[in-house]
Amino acid sequence: MFDYSLLHWMTFFAAAILLNISPGPDIAFILGQTLRGGRAHGFAAMFGIWSGAFGHVLMAAAGLSAILAASATAFSIVKWAGAAYLVWLGVSALRSGGGGFMAENAPAPAALAAVFRQGVLVALLNPKVAVFFLAFLPQFVTPGSGPVWAQMFLHGVLIIAVAAFVEPFLVLAGDRLARALRANPRIGAWMDRSLGAIFIALGIKLALQER
Repeated sequence: MFDYSLLHWMTFFAAAILLNISPGPDIAFILGQTLRGGRAHGFAAMFGIWSGAFGHVLMAAAGLSAILAASATAFSIVKWAGAAYLVWLGVSALRSGGGGFMAENAPAPAALAAVFRQGVLVALLNPKVAVFFLAFLPQFVTPGSGPVWAQMFLHGVLIIAVAAFVEPFLVLAGDRLARALRANPRIGAWMDRSLGAIFIALGIKLALQER
């Protein structure tokens, strides 16, 4: 079981690394929360994104992603919910006027929990992620290496594991940048507006995407 060649693993991990460094709503959310609230918020956002991605892995292994990919109605419901949520995050950032970025207080557990939940939703409410896992994971299913669902689950979890070698460095770099810029209120306001615009743009992009 799980008997794969060296070429298999080299191909898989190369693809997983490229996937994790590609910009998207997850990376934007993690960096945005890091810049606005420091490394604690960044790590909370990161773990939330990973939890949402793990949900997609479970759905892909169980075959539920196939239902989402095949049903235009289900796809549209999740797509519009995700787009609306991204736009809401963007509007909230725009309205903060730099207040979120300038905050440097010790992170409250309730605030970190809220960021974590937001990260879960950002990942779960993106149907393109579900469709991606459904199309990507079967490419690495090898006959005779175990049940299909188990192989898909293994490779899906490993994609998240690869993120553990990429995204924490983004959080640390973002935290250092925020500390360097936090003393300037104008930069804080500009950062919040920029992040808000990015989230709104990502929401519109998701809303316009087809299956």
